[in-house]
Amino acid sequence: MGEMSGFQLGVIGALFLSVASSVSIVICNKALMSNLGFPFATTLTSWHLMVTFCTLHAAQRLNFFENKPIDMKTVILFGILNGVSIGFLNLSLGFNSIGFYQMTKLAIIPFTVLLETIFLKKQFSQRIKFSLSLLLLGVGIASVTDLQLNMLGSILSLLAIVTTCVGQILTNTIQKRLNVSSTQLLYQSAPFQAAILFVSGPLVDQFLSKQNVFAYKYSPIVLGFIVLSCLIAVSVNFSTFLVIGKTSPVTYQVLGHLKTCLVLAFGYTLLHDPFTERNIIGIMIAVFGMGLYSYFCTQENKKKQTVDLSMGSQIKDKDGGQLLNMVHQDKDNHEVKKSAKDSVV
Repeated sequence: MGEMSGFQLGVIGALFLSVASSVSIVICNKALMSNLGFPFATTLTSWHLMVTFCTLHAAQRLNFFENKPIDMKTVILFGILNGVSIGFLNLSLGFNSIGFYQMTKLAIIPFTVLLETIFLKKQFSQRIKFSLSLLLLGVGIASVTDLQLNMLGSILSLLAIVTTCVGQILTNTIQKRLNVSSTQLLYQSAPFQAAILFVSGPLVDQFLSKQNVFAYKYSPIVLGFIVLSCLIAVSVNFSTFLVIGKTSPVTYQVLGHLKTCLVLAFGYTLLHDPFTERNIIGIMIAVFGMGLYSYFCTQENKKKQTVDLSMGSQIKDKDGGQLLNMVHQDKDNHEVKKSAKDSVV
């Protein structure tokens, strides 16, 4: 019971850290890109990952966590896949309208459910599916505006959805099957994610913004926001792996849409972004869907724990019964041997 309570506290802590750090970095990056005119999102992400790796390397040298070797081929492929998915998401945003990009992000949840059902044989109840549908409807109402389709943008969005889903499923699967922590996996994979984005980032950003990141004139305030963004990113990257490892890719995506609602609210409050009745209605529906999802997940987990405890007690009773039978059998055999010996005498 104590271990389960500690696990639940760990999950709540991970969720809170993920929400707080993600909302913070969105606000920071929005100020950096919109207000200060720094448009190099993919390159900035590579800097985030490099700072994350350096921070984890220092923590590992100070014995804050133990480095557990993972198969190098697995780590490289995993790191490249996650780096590529970030690139595709940024390209999708560049070649599509904001509305279609939001639809792309919404499509990640049903596609993740589909992949886990087909390949991992995971079952999702009708109640969970209903709450997810409600959540997606609410976020769609709140954030999706215009839907402008084009062939190249649609292909990039599809690739972004596939690579993001597979990457997040692997984040969960690798941690559980190889028995590694979120910190250990992030420490091993971050250099490869950073490397592929460091190489491709300037090209992607120049293609999208028509500006060169190396020719950009960095003012002190821009450098300050970049440093702040990189520091917050350490918490974002760590909490992402932590949440997916402790919960599931679908739960992480649900959390991501909660962040979207919070960003919309903070944008209105702090940055005075336009806010309409449609935004309010969408956020209310989305929050209600999240509440249902959390409630149904909690109920199903409790039911699963009860079944597991019941099966465990049955196995224990069965083992105890077998042990008693063995004791009685040994006693009977001893009495038979004794009576046989007495008859011989």
